[in-house]
Amino acid sequence: MRCIAETAPAPAQESIYFKVSENLFLRNFHPADIPRIAQITAEALNEHYDPSLYLSLSREWPDGYLVAVDRDGVVQGFLLGVNQVPLEGRVLMFAVEAAWRKRGVGNALMSAYFNRCRVKGLRRVTLEVRVGNANAIRFYNRFGFTVADLLRAYYSDGENGYQMARYL
Repeated sequence: MRCIAETAPAPAQESIYFKVSENLFLRNFHPADIPRIAQITAEALNEHYDPSLYLSLSREWPDGYLVAVDRDGVVQGFLLGVNQVPLEGRVLMFAVEAAWRKRGVGNALMSAYFNRCRVKGLRRVTLEVRVGNANAIRFYNRFGFTVADLLRAYYSDGENGYQMARYL
């Protein structure tokens, strides 16, 4: 028997998983995902960010931060979206582990993000991509993104980027 004055135990962090396939699930970001997300970011995007950045950005709009996990719960891709401009979502970071590319992971993440943007009442989504990343540009074109602007020396290594946008 518990005394009514005792502090109730803290609830476990709940995860709502959305099944994409037999081997892939989507869920919201958890802080424990940071090491794996940082690894995917370094390998796929050739960028290295302070780990605290992932956590601070997760507070911006928690529903905009999605991860794709395999059956063992290992993060295989992620999409970090923010809402800093009224009526506009922005894909700040988006990457999929090389072995999981062309298996529907990116499609599932982007589609789920668009749905969350619509629920929030957002009307436009933007993102930035390296000019030399032809595969990513083709992927974004399939989702209706078009080039809106050239961003000179946008990336840390000096490469130009494109800002791409689409309406929902």
